[in-house]
Amino acid sequence: MSKSSIVVAIVDDDPGVLAATGNLLAAYGFKSERYASAEAFLAAVALSQAACLVLDVDLAGISGLELACRLSQDGFRFPVIFATGRDDEATRRKAADIGCVAFLRKPFFAGALFEALINATQKGDHC
Repeated sequence: MSKSSIVVAIVDDDPGVLAATGNLLAAYGFKSERYASAEAFLAAVALSQAACLVLDVDLAGISGLELACRLSQDGFRFPVIFATGRDDEATRRKAADIGCVAFLRKPFFAGALFEALINATQKGDHC
């Protein structure tokens, strides 16, 4: 699968992070869908073309961890890359239990996101 055919859904309630992550993905040759909340993503998930999900842990409303659990329970199997400003062991453990492919601390390096996307879309590695 070429990068240009991979669509990555980004869910982040910080407009600056949402835009910057989308622009970074475009610079690496990925397409993106951008959502400002878990609720917005849930409303669009059936129409989503995403092959992978970059998900903020601490969203207002439904959290990123809750969203990943709901998607899994509903049969949607997106590889999930969690991004967070809150990096603690309990959160990492819960993300790993959900089956994330990477856990990135904000601000993350562009190369770390790119590597996580390659792993998520080609290898299926887990965090």
